Amino acid sequence: ITDECSLAGIVRALEASDETGVALIVGTEIQLVDGPKLVLLAKDQDGYSDICKLITTGRRRSEKGEYQLTRADAEQLGNGVLVLWIAPMPKSRSARCRVTVEAGPAIESEASAPALAEDHGAWIARYFAGRVWLVDERHREAGDAARLAELDALAAAHALPLVAAGGVHMHVRRRRALQDVMTAIRLGCTVAEAGHALFPNGERHLRRIDDLTSLYPPDLLVETQRIAALCTFDLRKLQYRYPKELAPAGIEPIDHLRELTWIGAARHWPRGIPHAVKTQLEKELTLIAELVYEHFFLTVEEIVRWARAQEPPILCQGRGSSANSAVCYCLGITAVNPENGNLLFERFLSKERDEPPDIDVDFEHERREEVIQHVFEKYGRDRAALAATVISYRGKSAVRDVGRALGIAEDQLDSLSSMYSRVRSGQSHDEWLREHGFDPDARVLNRLFALTSEIHGFPRHLSQHVGGFVISEKPLHHLVPVENAAMPNRTIIQWDKDDLETMKLLKVDCLALGMLTCLRKCLDLLHAHGLWNLPSLGAKPSLVDIPAHDDEHVYAMIRKADTVGVFQIESRAQMSMLPRLKPRCFYDPVVEIAIVRPGPIQGNMVHPYLRRKQGLEAIDYPQSKFELAAGTGVSRVKGVLARTLGVPIFQEQVMKLIQVVADFTPGEADQLRRAMAAWKRRGGLEPFRDKIQAGMRANGYSDDYFERIFEQIKGFGEYGFPESHSASFAHLAYASSWLKHYYPAAFTCALLNSQPMGFYEPSQLIQDAQRHGVQVLPTDVITSHRDCTLEPRTPSSTTIQALGERTHAQPDSSSSPTHALRLGLRQIRGMSEDLAKRIVAARNTSIFRDVADLTCRARVTASERARLADAGALQGLSGHRYRARWESAGAELPLPVLEGAGITEAHVTLRRPSLREDVMTDYATLGLSLTEHPLALIREQLEHRRVSP
Repeated sequence: ITDECSLAGIVRALEASDETGVALIVGTEIQLVDGPKLVLLAKDQDGYSDICKLITTGRRRSEKGEYQLTRADAEQLGNGVLVLWIAPMPKSRSARCRVTVEAGPAIESEASAPALAEDHGAWIARYFAGRVWLVDERHREAGDAARLAELDALAAAHALPLVAAGGVHMHVRRRRALQDVMTAIRLGCTVAEAGHALFPNGERHLRRIDDLTSLYPPDLLVETQRIAALCTFDLRKLQYRYPKELAPAGIEPIDHLRELTWIGAARHWPRGIPHAVKTQLEKELTLIAELVYEHFFLTVEEIVRWARAQEPPILCQGRGSSANSAVCYCLGITAVNPENGNLLFERFLSKERDEPPDIDVDFEHERREEVIQHVFEKYGRDRAALAATVISYRGKSAVRDVGRALGIAEDQLDSLSSMYSRVRSGQSHDEWLREHGFDPDARVLNRLFALTSEIHGFPRHLSQHVGGFVISEKPLHHLVPVENAAMPNRTIIQWDKDDLETMKLLKVDCLALGMLTCLRKCLDLLHAHGLWNLPSLGAKPSLVDIPAHDDEHVYAMIRKADTVGVFQIESRAQMSMLPRLKPRCFYDPVVEIAIVRPGPIQGNMVHPYLRRKQGLEAIDYPQSKFELAAGTGVSRVKGVLARTLGVPIFQEQVMKLIQVVADFTPGEADQLRRAMAAWKRRGGLEPFRDKIQAGMRANGYSDDYFERIFEQIKGFGEYGFPESHSASFAHLAYASSWLKHYYPAAFTCALLNSQPMGFYEPSQLIQDAQRHGVQVLPTDVITSHRDCTLEPRTPSSTTIQALGERTHAQPDSSSSPTHALRLGLRQIRGMSEDLAKRIVAARNTSIFRDVADLTCRARVTASERARLADAGALQGLSGHRYRARWESAGAELPLPVLEGAGITEAHVTLRRPSLREDVMTDYATLGLSLTEHPLALIREQLEHRRVSP
């Protein structure tokens, strides 16, 4: 596999090699800026490292998607790299065009080709003697014989051996049309415009041996076998080592990890660590030491500790399978207490699976970049990089790219791409096309859909992973090339997440979560306004300071589905489930978050659980015939499913259940989990079906119960939640619910300042806050900052009496908000951060007298003044929108010659805008209105038409 300046496809090729038994040769093709086109093959491990380093060099000095390499770079290649030279020859038009098109130096005339070849040949012979070959590619074009004669002469002149090569770009000839389209996509033109950049025929495909022997002299084919025999590099034998510098000098890493773990355990259980937790910690630490993963845990612990040490601290919390680990809990990485006894460590780390653990940590989405840059700074860009993500063609992207290559107009592509999301159920393909003005029999459409189906699933481009870091003891170029990401100050490797699992490389996921940003801003607001003071003077509240998960007032709010803005349980589907599930304790939101997912729904788990929860159906725990014969009434299944009333809701339960009823080992159960996740795409559940059925029969369970379990397993293939993941999210769901219930003004303020996030627009969030008694004040240049803020609200005597003697640590659920919410300048559409800063800075000097004063001191341009006036932000200076627009139109930035001069204008009387005009302008400029809802303007007409409210 020799992609151009890339090794992005070699792990997929390795998997194919394992499946087919065809040996893999790893290499790359490069075009030197000042030299020839070369194909580089990895002879051994050193050669592979040299190729990775060369690709990294070329990619890092260029923008994403490009590379730049010179002769001086290639001269650094060691003896472990075999070199194939593709010489420019005047008789081969295709070779000449390819050199020109693929970013290489253009050949200005046929006469210059021999001189260029001689120059390249002399350089190649000097630096790569003994490991370089001159390539002969034959594609049944005119001049093949003459080209061979010229190559023979060139090879003899520089003492280079000739070798046969295919220049293969497709596996079969019928892919020629697709190859042309992909070339046009790469060049950003249509197929008709690509011209000589397209291959002249379809011979660049894999050919049979007898075809090759009729084309090439035997000695050239023998030379291909000799080169293949020299390439002994095995990608599976890459030696990856994790950084080891995090342990203090003189202390073994595993001992340091043990010390940190027990310190954390003592912090969590100051009155003594429970025996079950001690046993679990020892079990995990033993396995971590055996698999030598202690460095990985220390790395994640250091990142989390660093984030929390910042000022202000960066909120973070681990999730996913790592929440099954008691060690991660004691290190402060996750928040799921192992004392609950529902962790399945094998879901996270298993000796039988022998695969690296995956720790996902969420950080505040507005500050995640700080964490990413910390990792880069700590380990260096040569040792740390983000994983890549291979973006593949799907329906819409395939139609657009192929359509452009075929010359179809953009407006037609807009309509055609919508076909992949808007076709009515039961409507045929041809009917949809005719309905939208297309001829289903048109030749260009038939070609479009044929090529789209072929390109579907092909790699489109290499993007960056959302936050998965690969960190290495040695420079990463020993493992994989590194290139620049599209975002500044980020570098990525050329392998994606699935490749890392195949190669067993450790990955640290530094992810972003908007709700963490919201919670941190809310806690900061409460502290700044003295709404929640901790016992230790000056200490800022954090998530751990939110009272335990047992507040009945909070659960009452959740049961009413009053959860707009709350993490995870705010969607319409979740809201419809909450009154039926009736959460009363922390485990109920854990189930709630997991149950409204495709997996439990597809596996028919939702309604049985709800009926049992409501007492409408008996809870049953099937017994084996051996248990029934014993007559004890004890079912082994109950120990697994008692927490969820006999219904498997979580992935961990399925894994435990299979171990109990079918005698699966923990490692085999995890293999089943992986097969569950992939069976919709690749199948692979049938071998497990037979093993599960045999195990259950041997243990005395009925075939009916087996069928029930297996259908549930297939349901989890749609999308199933691990319990640890759901429990991590439930912590944040409860924290956000608690803050929303007791401090609705601060919580809504934080939500607005953390946008975009969640399901709801600012208008809906503000309406919800108003329903909870929050006074919302409009945007005003006299008082508003860029962000939304809180302002003291003068409570009525009734409210004062209701507040009583409550403490801030124990809020009274009956109290009204003591602070009003002031909308910030950020709510104005099109408002720049720079303008908001200028306004606040000028206002801090002295208050604004009028619009002219604002214009002068904050340097507000005419378009900015108009935007502020339309949004109502100048009403404090002008009275109403129309006067604000009039005064803003008359205000001008003063010329230097008139600096300080007073300008007096006659007063003009303007009518106030109507309610309708205010509401419509509010929505046009802010996306919300504090006066009326738009439907209020037509309420009478709706009632007259008997429209139900």
